[in-house]
Amino acid sequence: MYTILDIETTGGAFNEEGITEIAIYKFDGHEIVDQFISLVNPEKPIQPFVVKLTGINNEMLRTAPKFYEVAKRIIEITNDTVLVAHNAQFDYRILRTEFSRLGYNFEIPNICTVELAKKLIPEQESYSLGKLVRALGIPMADRHRASGDALATVKLFKLLLAKDQEKEIVKSFIKTEVEKGLSPKLLEIVAKVPSTTGIYYIHKQDGSILYIGKSKNMKKRVNQHFAGTTKKCKKIQAEVYEVSYEETGNELIALLKENAEIKINRPVLNRANRKNIFPYSLYQERNKEGYISIFIKKTDFRKKEITSFATEMEAQTALYKITEKYTLCQKINLLDKVKTSCFPYQMKQCNGACVFEESTELYNLRVKDFLQNNEYQNQNLILIEKGRVVDEKSAILIEHGVFRGFAFFNLNYQITNVEILKNILTELPEDRDAKNIILSYLRRNQRTKVIHF
Repeated sequence: MYTILDIETTGGAFNEEGITEIAIYKFDGHEIVDQFISLVNPEKPIQPFVVKLTGINNEMLRTAPKFYEVAKRIIEITNDTVLVAHNAQFDYRILRTEFSRLGYNFEIPNICTVELAKKLIPEQESYSLGKLVRALGIPMADRHRASGDALATVKLFKLLLAKDQEKEIVKSFIKTEVEKGLSPKLLEIVAKVPSTTGIYYIHKQDGSILYIGKSKNMKKRVNQHFAGTTKKCKKIQAEVYEVSYEETGNELIALLKENAEIKINRPVLNRANRKNIFPYSLYQERNKEGYISIFIKKTDFRKKEITSFATEMEAQTALYKITEKYTLCQKINLLDKVKTSCFPYQMKQCNGACVFEESTELYNLRVKDFLQNNEYQNQNLILIEKGRVVDEKSAILIEHGVFRGFAFFNLNYQITNVEILKNILTELPEDRDAKNIILSYLRRNQRTKVIHF
């Protein structure tokens, strides 16, 4: 028997969040047999961004039951079940925290549908609940409300159960170990780390760096290392002496700094997962007819790529955008109903031109123009992002298509003069991964301000 759970919270500092809404569906593997849904008065204000996201505000919760008033019902409905949640680590932690405030040790086997989905339906573009269920054709209502998200998780879990016919994979993903409280030593270290965006360095007693990471919330991420049960986490817990950090204000500078610092310091726990950050790349070559052919291939460091991607799906999406914009065949057929002889379109290889409708010179010129305008190859750009404090911004300098470094500046100044920017620039070593980190970030963050010079 399973209980599928979703929780909405107030937001706020790690382990200080309060529950604002909870939904639990008891599921026997075939259908829902019981349910519990309730708003909860967290006895603390909700963060404004959470109000905007969920629609739950402080006034709505004024007369809602407090957690201690619904605790018994939660225990009753979850008794002798396996708890299921999308990103179960979060929901289970919140639930255990609330029960611990009442002096009760809430322990239950649990399973995460994010981890299970990655195993049973690999190579999805995203494993966030909304994007995943949409990709799988699962209907969803009331996004970011506990009942809507929990019901979508029920349908997702039912699909995953069907894919695991022997039920051996599902069983192997059930976690029965409870993450115990941190030791006083680790608690003391975590307390010194801020809940801000940046990179952190985990040091051994001799001062050497054991691990380097980045996070939008460094305190939360370090706490996860200290509470985790993986081999890497256990080694960190055994050898950590202190954690130093550097606030960056935004994720892009954190990614660039992390990439550079790992290659400079080569920490022992970073080497295994940094062999290739971007395993798939777009390459170009001329086919026998003289047209530029763009195709996806595993990254080969001996060849110059157009750009690289973290997943094959990201590479396919980018290739599709190129072919959608620059292949004339389908448009000519639809509009003029003229049969044309075209190179075949494939997701992994696209020659992209209508042979008898367009010259190689015109087609190749347009493809080159697309690549020039949509990547920062040979371009001179300044990217403007958030700073470390309210009255600060950051600037990332790209000169002739090469990442040069970054700087922080006060909002009272406008960094449009490149020579002034260079005077305050923090330079980082030239690195091919830096280009792909920036391109990947810009694809995901359309709001980044880009200045051409």
